[in-house]
Amino acid sequence: MYVKDLSFENPNSPDIYLEKGEPKVDLNLSLKHRALDTPDHYEVTLAITANVANSQNGKTLFIVEIEHAGVFLLKNIPEEHLAPVLSVECASLLFPFTRQIISQTSVDGGFIPFLMEPINFLAMYENARRQQAQGQDTPQQ
Repeated sequence: MYVKDLSFENPNSPDIYLEKGEPKVDLNLSLKHRALDTPDHYEVTLAITANVANSQNGKTLFIVEIEHAGVFLLKNIPEEHLAPVLSVECASLLFPFTRQIISQTSVDGGFIPFLMEPINFLAMYENARRQQAQGQDTPQQ
């Protein structure tokens, strides 16, 4: 596992530390995977952007962006099972570490730990497959 990219922005400091209000989170997550040149090795990357703002006035508290990846050796997996293994199992293994890096980064930026809720990667995968199937069923104009 490794960090490909990590960014933390605190654009309204130091004034933001003196304001009252609850945080409001806008979170975007994407998942990518690709085969590497080495046989049976795959890279899985979680990309997360969290924009945390003051719910009362909308001012940005902080923005954290991360691309966290891992290389996985996958042998003897049938082709039809490869995508779910990469998108669900590998992502599920990466996420706790990604979550910890984001939490520590928010603390290092002067805020309380930003703890992301667990993510159901199986539901994400099934939803993406369902949307893709619906897109293929729709006639092109």
